[in-house]
Amino acid sequence: MCRLFGFRSVIYSQVHSSLVEAENALGLQSNDHPDGWGVAYYVQNSPHVVKSAKAAIGDKIFKRVSGVVSSQTVVAHIRKTTIGDNNILNTHPFQFGNWIFAHNGNITDFDIKRETVLAHVSPQFRRFILGDTDSEVIFYFLLSHMATRFELDEKGIDAKLLSEVILEALAELERIAGIKAPKDDSGPDATYYTFILTNGKVMLGYQGGKNLYYSTYKTKCGDRENCPSFSPECEAPSQSGFINHLIFSSEPLSGENIWIPMELGQIIAVDQHMKLVIG
Repeated sequence: MCRLFGFRSVIYSQVHSSLVEAENALGLQSNDHPDGWGVAYYVQNSPHVVKSAKAAIGDKIFKRVSGVVSSQTVVAHIRKTTIGDNNILNTHPFQFGNWIFAHNGNITDFDIKRETVLAHVSPQFRRFILGDTDSEVIFYFLLSHMATRFELDEKGIDAKLLSEVILEALAELERIAGIKAPKDDSGPDATYYTFILTNGKVMLGYQGGKNLYYSTYKTKCGDRENCPSFSPECEAPSQSGFINHLIFSSEPLSGENIWIPMELGQIIAVDQHMKLVIG
């Protein structure tokens, strides 16, 4: 399967360590997930997506991009092919407007179920599906449901509302495509729906069978003496409901962050003001 990384912060931050330098950085994990990589980051509220069908660990572009990215919102993905050829169209993250989506999992027997799932994707979105992965279809399936509840380019989307809409959409998806596996190692033929979704302001992570961890604080912040945004929430669980950063990762990354495993079917999200929603 694949590996996911998502980052949302109140300040512009570099993620080079998480992607390249940490002991189990995302790039190093591509030894076992060699079928492409992608990094999406936001500049002046617009997403920039760089992708390659090469393995991240041997790709100079991956290291270069990881070194220059400084953003409040980043999503990265390394791929291990389950469905779809190894090419750029099938490489995550996927983008529509400001929305970015990266998935870890697969739908069992997707070749048989593809047309059924596509029938639930709005025609306005169906024409944008360019690859042949289940992941891209899931993305547009979710967008179709989201578009019935709010404008996709709306500013200040409520994270709680988004979480509710996503859970409703996933319940429908499980009904037509199969239920999520009960645990991470249920086997290669099991169905998994774990993903990260963001529009640059709101960010959401969903544990759909494959492991996903999140972090909102550190044991001790190395920048606590000079960071203008430092607060108690940087080094302890939030008492106010607001946080300064949210990180998602398929595996706990080495460093100072405290990692919490998400439960099966759980959603973690933040809104544009970094208010935490746990569903």
